[in-house]
Amino acid sequence: MKAEDLKNLRIAIIGAGYGGAAAAKALSLLGATVNVYEQASRMREVGAGIGLRPATMSRFRQWGIFEAIAAVSSPSDYFEILSATGHPIMKDTWPEDGDQKQTHLIHRGDFIEALLGVLPEGMVHLGLKLESITDNGDSSVLAFADGTTVEADLVVGADGIKSVVREQLFSAAGPVFSGEHAYRAVISADDSHGMVVDDNLRMYIGKGTKVYLLPLRHRNQMSFDITALNPDGTWAPAITKEDLLATVEGFDDRIVSIARGLDMDSVNVRAVYDINPVDTWHTDSVVLMGDAAHSMLHHQGQGANSAIEDAGALADALAQAGSVKEALARFQAIRKPVTDELQRISRQGWSEEEVNDVFPGQKPASQKPASQAPAEPVKA
Repeated sequence: MKAEDLKNLRIAIIGAGYGGAAAAKALSLLGATVNVYEQASRMREVGAGIGLRPATMSRFRQWGIFEAIAAVSSPSDYFEILSATGHPIMKDTWPEDGDQKQTHLIHRGDFIEALLGVLPEGMVHLGLKLESITDNGDSSVLAFADGTTVEADLVVGADGIKSVVREQLFSAAGPVFSGEHAYRAVISADDSHGMVVDDNLRMYIGKGTKVYLLPLRHRNQMSFDITALNPDGTWAPAITKEDLLATVEGFDDRIVSIARGLDMDSVNVRAVYDINPVDTWHTDSVVLMGDAAHSMLHHQGQGANSAIEDAGALADALAQAGSVKEALARFQAIRKPVTDELQRISRQGWSEEEVNDVFPGQKPASQKPASQAPAEPVKA
């Protein structure tokens, strides 16, 4: 689009999470008028660390915010997958993106704080819960719970797995339970029983359980995450210390000791959900991105990275296309094949034999048949 057209473009982003904040930065650099509307009265992220892939860090460099992110993260050279008892299964470097070779490990709270911190003051509006969206073709009207209404030439639905934008305009299908729970805690490196030795991610795979150790040495901490099979689909289930210890029975003694020492009040417990692929992400003036478009299970560590990539691709499409309508079609054509595949591969977990051994007859619908071996992490 021409610079003058971009300058006159009114963009409303629903959701101030990773994708919404990244989109706000990328789209504002085009010269458009951008406002972000978030239902929470304050922004906070709990629970764990994540890895920002080389391609994601390249986007941050492009947007001039690399140093802001790097200042609160640690660069990792490789990831490693091991058996429950520590036998090496595979070890690989991160997929490079140009000169960027390292994945940066970061606490979720630091990440969202850094992203919001690079946005102009007044761009993000908190405490505004979207109730309805009326798509008028060339523009849309947003109605919020407090009575506020906003008209925009482009609405970006970055409102997560329970997206109001997706439900009202694109798909009424709800989130899909994976048959898994995630238990996440951030502990002091001093309590890691010697398992924080460098800045590299390690994943231990056992019978029905995966344990992710993600060092945050810049904080003298470690993100300790357990994903375990469980048929309870309650969004925030209640579990006991005994329940948690049962998931790591037979694992490396150090992992068992870390789990035993956890304060259960500090453990974020969630049932794990994703969504089925959405056929269409856009109209002429509304588009989905991030989890709203393609929420995926965390086994590939690609949720936040995909949202950042969406933000960059959307900005690229608007800069290159002749109109908003053309840009949204181009955005979906570029990103949807990638995220469809990531959603599919992220659903591949343990073998059927292991699942049936842990929960006989309760094999999650998302799991692939045993004849399809689990894929190695996607290099995207």
